[in-house]
Amino acid sequence: MRVLSIVHDGDAGTELFGPVIAEAGHRLDEWNFAGQGEPSLDGYDAVLVFGGFQHPDQDDVYPWLAREADWLPTLVEQRLPTLGICLGSELLARATGAWVGRLPEPEIGWGEVELTEAGTEDPVFSSLPARFDGLLWHHYAHDLPDGAVALAHSAASLQAFRLGDACWGIQFHPEVTELQLGRWIADEGDPPPDPERLRVETRQQIGRWNELGRRLCRAFLGAAESLAR
Repeated sequence: MRVLSIVHDGDAGTELFGPVIAEAGHRLDEWNFAGQGEPSLDGYDAVLVFGGFQHPDQDDVYPWLAREADWLPTLVEQRLPTLGICLGSELLARATGAWVGRLPEPEIGWGEVELTEAGTEDPVFSSLPARFDGLLWHHYAHDLPDGAVALAHSAASLQAFRLGDACWGIQFHPEVTELQLGRWIADEGDPPPDPERLRVETRQQIGRWNELGRRLCRAFLGAAESLAR
């Protein structure tokens, strides 16, 4: 398969998923709307839409956000297997008409995520435990798009959904590595509430978390292969 990765900045991309995709024998291409415009989908079998420091309503600062939001429904219409993460999930929700807005308090740190009954039966999310501590880092939340199925929740917000049989959105961060998270923690523009505590918890959690992230990526690739057949 050929996999298209939409990235929005250098600190939120395919560091963890890239090797999983390569090991499965697939080809990965990266694309950034900010500098490259709209990509052609010709020849692609799956799409990853990653996060970023941008927020989903900052069109005045990042005009390409509106172009990307206008492009994303094409993936749903074509039933092209898609996995959106954090900003990617928020933009998918926005693109399909769901409310997207700022949380009263951001969710930043390691927190409990629980699958819904539909999540435990989902071809991608059934690869995860029914309840787990996951890495959360988002200031915005979104409602469930019309026709979508809720797959996971945290205490504060919807954490995952499936739209149709080929499009998934995730608010938590299964893709983050320790190096990536270290850069996020050090970012003075978006500091976590307790940086040192988060560093300590990350050292304790990241090995287990990265294995769950690889498992989720493999499950998504497997679902994409099934849909392609």
